Amino acid sequence: MDWDKLRIFHTVAEVRNLTHAGTVLNLSQSAVSRQISALEKGLNITLFTRHARGLVLTAEGEILFKTTRSVLAQISSTTSQLVESCGHLSGSLKVSATVALGSVWLAPRLSTFCKTYPDLSVQMILTDDDVDFAMREADVALQFGMHPTDNHLIQEPLFEYQLKIYASPEYLETHQAPQSPEDLDHHRLIVFGTHATAPVENVNWLLRLGTKPGVVREPSLVINSAYGILQSVKNGLGIASLADFIAKDHPDLIEVLPDFPFPVIQTFLTYPKQLANSKRVIAFQKFIKEQTIQ
Repeated sequence: MDWDKLRIFHTVAEVRNLTHAGTVLNLSQSAVSRQISALEKGLNITLFTRHARGLVLTAEGEILFKTTRSVLAQISSTTSQLVESCGHLSGSLKVSATVALGSVWLAPRLSTFCKTYPDLSVQMILTDDDVDFAMREADVALQFGMHPTDNHLIQEPLFEYQLKIYASPEYLETHQAPQSPEDLDHHRLIVFGTHATAPVENVNWLLRLGTKPGVVREPSLVINSAYGILQSVKNGLGIASLADFIAKDHPDLIEVLPDFPFPVIQTFLTYPKQLANSKRVIAFQKFIKEQTIQ
């Protein structure tokens, strides 16, 4: 197969529009259309179906798109490694993090890393879903808990944290602080939205803490964002379970039931074995470990 045609196909598959693909490739719409038609004729298959809103990949097109994504991801990774071999840390680094770790903890600290390596372009992807490293959705990921064993991945433990219970001074001025888990029955509880991917297992454990078997409290506020939960607690809307590494950056929060044995969760730095010697990954690894011991 002609690589130029595959490159054009990949761009069209990404943007799902011939005109937009032509703009990206600096080609006319008709030139892009001719290349796609020639590729389909050469393979004797249909790669796209045409609709009013744009193009849709056929089942065969999806298979080819998956392959071109993998090839281009490998080329991008190899290019970055070749640049590194010249001793200059540049190119790009894709960092995936859970929404809580990325938005509340990593983002405020990332400026230090970016200033240290000004020629390195950092792309941060916030998701609580698993990352497909084979497709180079990320070069490195910060994740909660050990993920299923994969012989192609390295998972390094970073730090442990506890899910503790917090409230704001404003909230506790009008609501007596709970003295036992059972007292949570009389408080406004803020929890993580069940329709979203939970960052950790049993994320809404607060709803069952101190209740009888099978009993689950009704929350007062449900939010599918750790940052949203944090801001709601700070604004006095109720009590919530937050990671202690998040609360550490907000001394105005008050820990509730401080003597209770809270859940402990491990965080990991995960990356493909093929990037173990990557200077970009090593630099980020060093940076993250420095941040976790401060």
